Amino acid sequence: MSEVLQRIYASAPTNDLPIHTLELQADSFGVIRLCNGFDNVNAGIESGETVLFEASGMGVSLPSRAVKGRQDLQFQLDNVSGEALEKVDAAKEAGDKIKVIYRVYTASDLTEPAEPPVEMTAVSVQATAMRVNVVASFNDLVNRAWPRDRYTPDVAPGLKYFS
Repeated sequence: MSEVLQRIYASAPTNDLPIHTLELQADSFGVIRLCNGFDNVNAGIESGETVLFEASGMGVSLPSRAVKGRQDLQFQLDNVSGEALEKVDAAKEAGDKIKVIYRVYTASDLTEPAEPPVEMTAVSVQATAMRVNVVASFNDLVNRAWPRDRYTPDVAPGLKYFS
């Protein structure tokens, strides 16, 4: 966690707050950028461009900093519009992977995120008329096979003669 965020979380100044943002990307709906709060926010992203994050009633549960295999980021969007439901349903029906990028900014510096962005893939999406619940996960590196490529008789035919 950056020094600025540590200071904000420790002292809770009234003039400088963390702004949590989510960027959802899928082939079926393009890019949706949301931030928590009542006001839209123009903020800089890693590519150097400034983009608009739309205000949303959003709750985010960050993954724990642990060494367990799978870590999930859970978030809920309340009072979603019919348009958002249509986009999520279209992505689910098309079988698109929804990429989720979580960024946190400080209200005093919107030129870049206060810490590196967290990129995940949505593994569970539940949508109702009132809210969208999404669970996003890192790649499960702890339980992944190493080496990734397995040498089987299909890949290396000479192996079928060894026993």
